[in-house]
Parts: sequence; C-alpha cells; structure tokens
Amino acid sequence: MSTRRQRDTEAGITLLEILVVLTIIGLISTVVAINVLPALQQGRAEKARTDISQLTTSLEYYNSQIFSYPTEAQGLEALIEAPSDLDNPRRYPNGGFIQSLPDDPWGRPYQYIFPAERSRAAYDLFSFGADGVEGGEGDNADIGNWDEEDEDF
Repeated sequence: MSTRRQRDTEAGITLLEILVVLTIIGLISTVVAINVLPALQQGRAEKARTDISQLTTSLEYYNSQIFSYPTEAQGLEALIEAPSDLDNPRRYPNGGFIQSLPDDPWGRPYQYIFPAERSRAAYDLFSFGADGVEGGEGDNADIGNWDEEDEDF
C-alpha cells in the first residue's frame, strides 16, 4: 500500500511547478511584445506610404489620359469608375485605373484633397494615421504625399 501512495505523489505536477511555468511564459511574452509592437506600427506606416505611392501613380496615369486630376467631389473613386461628368469619357480605360481602393492600415479610407493644401503636387493624398484625426505625432501622425517630397531635401 505504501508503494502505491508513493507512486501517486510522484506522478502529478504540482501547483507550484505550473505557476513557475506560467510565470516564465508570461515573461517571454512580455519581452516579445515589447520588441514586436514597434515593428508592427512601423510596418503599418510603411504600408500607408506604399499605398499612397501606388495611388499617386494611378492619379498621374489618370491625369495623363483624362488631362486633369479628379475633382475633390469625384474623389479617388474616379480611379475605379468613370465619373459621369467627364468631358471625354472615351479616354477612360475599360476597368478603370485600379481595381479597388485600398483602405489605410487602420481600416479607414485614404483622404484626397484637390487642389492641394499641403503638397507641392496638384493634390493631397494622405492617411490620418493611427488615431484617425488630423495632425498628431508618432503613430498618430498624418502620412501623406508631402512626406515623399520631404525626403528629397
């Protein structure tokens, strides 16, 4: 009988061992989160810059075909479907200039202002950043086509 009791106490895992393992997992998770989250935010900002660059290319192609940029009322949707008030709708390509409009990395539509208020280009194209409101710093800073211009200096 004493042999059976000895086996029963050796077979299980103690509560203390479980707590030690959970503490170690928690510490490792914290270290990983501290190192990964900034890279995730930087990746979102970089995706916004890439999307803006691609939309800029589409807007320039639109301008080369239609001989003007979309009005603010037409917006970026003019890249997908021909606006009803085009002077020469035959110049608009079948299928549009892009297949679909991307949302910014935070799930909101990109902003388009024509004529430009901040950019040296004819238009402003931007995301409001992580907070979704104009202005801000760090992750909340606006990301726009004016950022690309600043890199030239």
